[in-house]
Amino acid sequence: MAGARDRGGVLRRDRFTFGALAEGEALVEPILGSWEANIGHALARSPIDVCTSRGEDPVVLGNMGVVRVLEVHADSGAVQLREGDLCLVMPFGRLDRFGYAELVYAYDCPGTVGLLAKRTKVDARLLLPVPDGTAYSLSQWAAYGRYFTAWDNWRKAFGCWRTQVADDDPANHLVFGWGGGVSFAELTLAKRAGFRVAMTAGSDERVALLREHDITPVDRREFPDLALPGRRERAGRDRHERRRTSVENFLEVIGKLGDGNGVAIFVDNIGEPLYDVTLKTLGREGVVTTCGWKAGMRLSHLRGAESIARHIHVHTHVWRLPDSPGIRDFQEAEGWIAPKGPDVVYDFDRVPELADDYANDRIGSYFPMYRVNPL
Repeated sequence: MAGARDRGGVLRRDRFTFGALAEGEALVEPILGSWEANIGHALARSPIDVCTSRGEDPVVLGNMGVVRVLEVHADSGAVQLREGDLCLVMPFGRLDRFGYAELVYAYDCPGTVGLLAKRTKVDARLLLPVPDGTAYSLSQWAAYGRYFTAWDNWRKAFGCWRTQVADDDPANHLVFGWGGGVSFAELTLAKRAGFRVAMTAGSDERVALLREHDITPVDRREFPDLALPGRRERAGRDRHERRRTSVENFLEVIGKLGDGNGVAIFVDNIGEPLYDVTLKTLGREGVVTTCGWKAGMRLSHLRGAESIARHIHVHTHVWRLPDSPGIRDFQEAEGWIAPKGPDVVYDFDRVPELADDYANDRIGSYFPMYRVNPL
């Protein structure tokens, strides 16, 4: 499956080749892949054109999922993997000296071949075995990317909040998030820490899911004009009036949820269209935290106002590779994993349909997947 867009703007299925396994590489066959926002960004060639950045066209996308190990080329004992092992793929391309990602595997890292392929090869150090005898399904494990990302972002955001609010009970404070799989996972951690939690949702299915997990749902359909108007709408006075009404109504809801004190920690992985609303809801000593930019990277705010309100802005990306086994083990031990439910899995031949449905917000699940090979 070619990741570059052709002139028709569609995914292209084709044959491709890669070289023999080098020392430390593994040959794998993908089983389940998780459809991540970065795939959509790559297809849209925004915020960067990954083909141009990598100097490659086409590229094979897909950097999170469950794979089966077919062969490992490594010195004895160097990599503890066996043929047939089921593993999670850690999406690291180039690391910095502390173990964080500078370039992402099967996205902007040259020479990496993603999971949208019947077979591929990967650095064996990036393969994290699924726990033996796990209590959870492969579909639940395949959503690990949202959870690993949420783990890292929450630890940084919560730690920053505690530097200013050292000993107050989290039960007195609200953590809020714009809708999404990472936000959902992060709010479940906030709930474990004792915070009140709430999140937007735009469908009956998602509202029900939030209620099932004791997250207060805020139905965004009640605020239809909350986002900044697009370029074509900006000249219309009526559109701005409608937005003003939606923002006022939304702030009233947040006021009630936060007892008039605003949001303590706001998980905002949307970006530009809602960023000004995020800041309006944030209480004093509040934290706005992000690990994604689904709808826009360029942001602006009044630095003085943010300083006076003692707002802390947290930005993280992926997680730290050495932390991966510990996060996996926490998931298995504590049941902090994607919920059971009807799986949204597209067969390999339907991946272009999945791309279109995801881009047009037609998927109810926070965890859409694609199946490449049978288990």
